[in-house]
Amino acid sequence: MSKRTLFTIAIMSFGLLGCSNDTPPESAADPSYSAVSGSEKRFDIYRRVPLTADIAHLSKDQRHMLKEMFAAARIMDQLFWLQSYGNPDFLMPYVKGTNAAMFTDINYGPWDRLDNNTPFLEGFQKKPLGAKFYPADMSKEEFEAWQQIGKDGLYSIVTRRDDGSLMLTPYSNAYGPQLTRAAEHLRKAAELAEDPIFAEYLTLRADALLSDDYQPSDRRWMDMTGNKVDFVVGPIETYEDRLFGYRTAFEAYILIKDLAWSERLSRFVQYLPELQRNLPVPEQYKQEAVGGNSQLNAYDVVYYAGHSNAGSKTIAINLPNDEEVQLSKGTRRLQLKNAMQAKFEHILLPIADVLIAPAQRQHITFDAFFANTMFHEVAHGLGIKKTIDSGDNVRTALRETASAIEEGKADILGLYMVTQLHAKGELGDAALEDFYVTFMASIFRSVRFGAASAHGKANMIRFNYFLENGAFVRDPDSGTYRVNMVGMREAMANLSRLILTIQGDGDLLAAQRLLADRGIIGEQLAADLSRLAEANIPVDVSFEQGEKQLGL
Repeated sequence: MSKRTLFTIAIMSFGLLGCSNDTPPESAADPSYSAVSGSEKRFDIYRRVPLTADIAHLSKDQRHMLKEMFAAARIMDQLFWLQSYGNPDFLMPYVKGTNAAMFTDINYGPWDRLDNNTPFLEGFQKKPLGAKFYPADMSKEEFEAWQQIGKDGLYSIVTRRDDGSLMLTPYSNAYGPQLTRAAEHLRKAAELAEDPIFAEYLTLRADALLSDDYQPSDRRWMDMTGNKVDFVVGPIETYEDRLFGYRTAFEAYILIKDLAWSERLSRFVQYLPELQRNLPVPEQYKQEAVGGNSQLNAYDVVYYAGHSNAGSKTIAINLPNDEEVQLSKGTRRLQLKNAMQAKFEHILLPIADVLIAPAQRQHITFDAFFANTMFHEVAHGLGIKKTIDSGDNVRTALRETASAIEEGKADILGLYMVTQLHAKGELGDAALEDFYVTFMASIFRSVRFGAASAHGKANMIRFNYFLENGAFVRDPDSGTYRVNMVGMREAMANLSRLILTIQGDGDLLAAQRLLADRGIIGEQLAADLSRLAEANIPVDVSFEQGEKQLGL
């Protein structure tokens, strides 16, 4: 019996197949899904890149430990399929051998994640905002009227009882067999770990998969400093829940630490309290202390799974997301250097050659791209986590807008941090213009992720705000953009103030207005982005990854 068949049986036994999209085509004689007319032009928007890293310094036990991590990560991949689409056995065999197969696999379903989740296979409607976290026929009004404690929890799904009423099921029950197997792999990995704190983290993480209590493992993860291998695994981000932004999606990253680069980054942590105090907002919006155990490290990523592997690929991580852990212990910021390098070479530089003014292209550098990305992640820890009046989590108060607003905050405060540290002489000999022009080029890269992406929305807001406030000038003859250094500094400060105020006030209506008014792509920007497509510049990367690429 194949692994895929076992996967199907396990899913069916728990009744998780869900809506009608989880069924194969009606014709059993010729089962196939055809591509929507015109969608084929999207199938090559990802540049295929091998994902490798040097593991020569790892011991025999550490290499065996990696294999256990790969096994656990693949289970996270299966679980994310269930959360995003449903049973892949009722989809993937029917696109196998077609030019849509890889695109379906990248998107974890028949919806184009970088085109506002538009279906690219015939027979599918637009993706439900709540993915598979909620019943397909559930309205927002029904959910909001539901008197159920914990209904906005991070680690549960909402289903219907036989009588039609809503029911809350913890992840540990809904996905019990898969999570039990994943926990077993984590415990085996813990036995092979040479770093005792890392071993304890893996054990606590295994416990969390079965209990839905992730805070102890998050806290222990913050204590790790000396491990050469790292593993981010579990239900983490809430981006997939576009209905409310409550529920987390399963994912995993397997990481090899770059000791030399990490050493270079460690000195920036000392400036976080000062940067928090100097934020361009009134005092009440910056009263929260920055966690004292924050870390900056560089890694080569060797495996993405689940949510992290769907659509556009993350190139930096800022975790944990738990607000209480952040306030007490800070966060760890992990820069994924090899993935970042792939995007810089294959995407950002070609974009600059099309859309950045020739006189400023010399300022597009990998060091500036790395720094901007790194300080984006650091900036997630700045600002405010609890609303001023009610003390609610900002994430809860801003609901479905929270992810896009938070990504917008991190982007603009990251640039603010670069500006502050450059003035202190902490960024070497690089010109401030390097960071600003590279930041501008990166807007064009990220805005192509589309309106379904929190990062894409955040970049749309920033582009339109910068346009309105003179942060750049577009040459109508060449169709290229030139950064106005003075205008960008002013726009940076004003947008930082606007977003931090919305978060501190927990102002859902203001967040919705900001997204509606500025989270859009205008005609001119759309025309310029189409030039990137005509130049065959990929929108993002996908990876050839796994044990084979590492020589395991």
